[in-house]
Amino acid sequence: MTRNDLTDPSSHAMPITGTTRVFLILGDPVAQVRAPEAFNHLFRRHGADAVLVPAHVAPSLFDGFVRHALQARNIDGLWLAIPHKTAMVSLLDRCDRLGRSAGAVNAARRNADGTLEGALFDGVGFTKALDHWGVPIAGRKVLVVGVGGGGVAIATSLAARGAGRVALFDNEPGRTAEVAERLGRDFGVEVVAQPQLEPAGFDLVVNATPLGLEPGDPLPFDVARVDRDAVVVDILMKNQPTPLLRACRERGIAVHPGFEMMVQQVPEYLSFFGFDAIAQAVQADPSEVRSLFAP
Repeated sequence: MTRNDLTDPSSHAMPITGTTRVFLILGDPVAQVRAPEAFNHLFRRHGADAVLVPAHVAPSLFDGFVRHALQARNIDGLWLAIPHKTAMVSLLDRCDRLGRSAGAVNAARRNADGTLEGALFDGVGFTKALDHWGVPIAGRKVLVVGVGGGGVAIATSLAARGAGRVALFDNEPGRTAEVAERLGRDFGVEVVAQPQLEPAGFDLVVNATPLGLEPGDPLPFDVARVDRDAVVVDILMKNQPTPLLRACRERGIAVHPGFEMMVQQVPEYLSFFGFDAIAQAVQADPSEVRSLFAP
């Protein structure tokens, strides 16, 4: 299976009938999302009567859209993209531990009793990617640069996996301190808000900012200050290898791109929405999904 096979529109013909389970991915914007490519391919390939459809929903309309959309008996759940991951939490009846601690979810399903349940997979995908690369977590010192939705999710899962120390840096120090206090309390590990951006002294440094998406963006931190034996991960999906990763490679620092984080989330979504057999198949061999997400 090649990337062209996956992205060729003629290979994506799939039957939509009156019995098809419908899922929506909500974002503002939504044109950048990659999930429909992967999940609709998997649904078709494994014979699942389901479809994932993007929906461009403004934040001011989000609550009303969600409440009305999920009244449709054949719309079974939602994927949440930027900026809706945080807003979804207040609409849920139940939420997993990671989502509660991070204050955000990227999946929500309607259960048989009509209740809404949410879960957060961004950080799970990140830590599974570290496992895939053979990068240890337990006891390690980690710096997460950028405490938006992705950064908070990553910090939450790192804390849950027993990182020795998690430092957070963001241009919003008040919010960063609040996140650090909450994660430290919830998971019993050292989580601190770093007052200045200093990447020295860490085993793992994560860029969770958008710096690197646009030409001329500055690097998110001073690469010269990163320890030579550290690992640097840039979670940006575009422009891989990013300027940050190229600069780190020039210094001989081990680097990894962000798309693996997306690959590792796919089985989590599938299992959450009841497609356990497909989830097990993808977990056993994610190479097909990886070929789609790889730059």
